[in-house]
Order: sequence, then C-alpha cells, then structure tokens
Amino acid sequence: MTSRADLPYRPCAGAVLINRAGLVFVGHRADLEGTPDAAPWQMPQGGIDNGESPLDAARRELWEETSVRSVELLGEAPEWYRYDVPDDLATGRFQRKWRGQTQKWFAFRFLGTDDEINILRPGGGSHPAEFSRWDWKPLSEVPSLVVAFKRPIYEQVAAAFADLAVPA
Repeated sequence: MTSRADLPYRPCAGAVLINRAGLVFVGHRADLEGTPDAAPWQMPQGGIDNGESPLDAARRELWEETSVRSVELLGEAPEWYRYDVPDDLATGRFQRKWRGQTQKWFAFRFLGTDDEINILRPGGGSHPAEFSRWDWKPLSEVPSLVVAFKRPIYEQVAAAFADLAVPA
C-alpha cells in the first residue's frame, strides 16, 4: 500500500490581486463558514489543467472565483511553493491521489472597480461560489488569516510580492 508521503503534489496556480490602494483580495471560504477557530481566508488559487500554463491557470482561477478579468500581470513568484495537506483533512481525491499542492503564484494589478467582483456568481455564474464574502487587506496581514498548514506558503508569497503590493 502506498503511503501519502509517496504521493505527488497537485500542480496549482495562485493569484495575488492587488488594487490601486496596494491592498490584496482575500475571500472567506464558503465551505468553512461557521467553523470555530478556523482561519478560512485565502487568495484565489486552484489546479492547473492538463496542457494549461501556470499563468493561464492563475487567470482562469481568478475569473472562476471572483469574475475578475480587468488585470495586468505585475510579477511571478521566483519558485514553486508546496505544502502537505494534513492527514485529518486529506479526504476524497487528496487521500488517494495527492500528498498536497505545489503552487506557482502570480501578482496582478486590479484595473477594474469593486463592482466587477462577483463571488456569489463567479465566472458568469458558471462555477460554484468558492467564497462567502471578501475584503481588501494588506498583503503582510494575509498569512495570519489562512489555515495554519498554508501559512508558510502565504508568508513566502507575501515576501515575494511585498514590493508590488503598493499603491498604484
């Protein structure tokens, strides 16, 4: 029997959406709504489809989770970051297929207005809502808002893009 430690990491892409004030988008995960002691915020992220580039995946995930398309690319993280999903949270496909995730992150400047953001009917209503609410936060605060096992990744992302998360 294969142990989870022998499983590969799921390739994913993430999007750091920075508004004109230098704040970043965070969404409150709908599936963790009402969970006591949870830190259920995160930035848009998700799996890379077969044949899709990481940048294309980051743009797609941003659209599918927020409906945002009015962006310009500011930067790419210098490396891939990865984390293991804790055993008690590894259910379904993660339990059988993946050890965790390896992620490539991109920073985008948001060129639109807040009314472009639609988390309740994201991607034009063609995707289920990932987030129940959202906010703009300083990038330096975001690592403290996410689940503990993702914090080291978010700290690396915050360090990688600190010079970009500034007013335009």
